[in-house]
Amino acid sequence: MTEPILLAYDGSDDSKRAVDAAGLLFGSRPAVVLNVAPSMTFAESMVATSSVVPGNAFEDLNKADALVRAEAGAARARRAGLDAEPRATIASTTWQGIVDVADELDAAAIVIGSQGLSGLRELAQGSVSHDVATHAGRPVLIVPPAHTTTKEQK
Repeated sequence: MTEPILLAYDGSDDSKRAVDAAGLLFGSRPAVVLNVAPSMTFAESMVATSSVVPGNAFEDLNKADALVRAEAGAARARRAGLDAEPRATIASTTWQGIVDVADELDAAAIVIGSQGLSGLRELAQGSVSHDVATHAGRPVLIVPPAHTTTKEQK
């Protein structure tokens, strides 16, 4: 059997462009569309520390929300020609969740969109695509953001 490709998908325009590019490049290959959710957002952690909340309530809600996003990404991937299935996971950092699932699947490659950050903006905000490429130990296709003309950049 052919190892699947792993498509990192968060519903952003960058991840949609990555799914479309994967369809063009990989045809009908098996694919897993992954959305990584945090176990708890900052707001949820504030609520959890100030009230009695079941241990994994937020994690369950976040994973369910991630699966809804992954299903939307898998539908897009199928329209692009891939044999795609959705997957959701919980991780403390998005890049680690992507790398862990890629390892579990023994994915042939990871496809991820990029916001195109560089310099201080990348340092301040972080770059999931950069971290995935650094830590994946397998091929990573980073799909750049759409080109903007000089006029649009002004």
